[in-house]
Amino acid sequence: MKVKKVLVSQPKPTSEKSPYYEIAEKYGVEIEFRPFIKVEGLSAKEFRQSRISIPDFTAIIFTARTAVDHFFRLCEEMRYAVPDTMKYFCTTEAIANYLQKYIVYRKRKIFFVNTGKLDDLLPYLLKHNKERYLYAVSNVHKEDLNILDHNNINYTKAVMYRTVSNDFGPDEPFDYDMLLFFSPSGIDSLLKNFPKFKQDEIKIGCFGTTTAQAVRNAGLRLDMEAPSVKAPSMTAALDLFLKEDAQNN
Repeated sequence: MKVKKVLVSQPKPTSEKSPYYEIAEKYGVEIEFRPFIKVEGLSAKEFRQSRISIPDFTAIIFTARTAVDHFFRLCEEMRYAVPDTMKYFCTTEAIANYLQKYIVYRKRKIFFVNTGKLDDLLPYLLKHNKERYLYAVSNVHKEDLNILDHNNINYTKAVMYRTVSNDFGPDEPFDYDMLLFFSPSGIDSLLKNFPKFKQDEIKIGCFGTTTAQAVRNAGLRLDMEAPSVKAPSMTAALDLFLKEDAQNN
């Protein structure tokens, strides 16, 4: 069966130069963007139930821009003015730069790496081992915290937002030939929305090993996986898959 309609379980790209649009035109396929999951922030009341007091901390660890948004949102809701002395440790430069939305960047102590990995932040965390770290996360986070525990980093994990299923409406069509997923939560949402889902000829592609495992654990067939040597990104993998699909049909 030739793939004619693809569902990308992510928000629609903000740029018209997205590779997805080029792929759609190149192969004559329709690509729709529709997240299977969405993020909800905890209310100040819910956060207080964790008995975590933000003023007790001298530094914050951020591994996502979403965490930045919800940290400052909660601080505003709780009427807490983040002091200029607060230190920020980020797993990418993009997250560090995003802090400018809330603080005067040049006046703050900000540390970052470019790998996106918590492990690579360790040298900075150890250098500032007197700090009391607040680690802002969602209720579903993939980072392995053993690296912090094994190195006696004084940190507290604080759930500030949650990932929930973005339910399909009863009249919302589901007529796709291919589904692309980026997290295990997306697979959970698929099965929640369609408990009697039968894959049949529908192709499934995913990004990341944990998402791939979630596909298999759900008893579904994985037709495309990224990243790989030939396809380091989801769009590169989709390009290759559609090329082969066109040749075989």
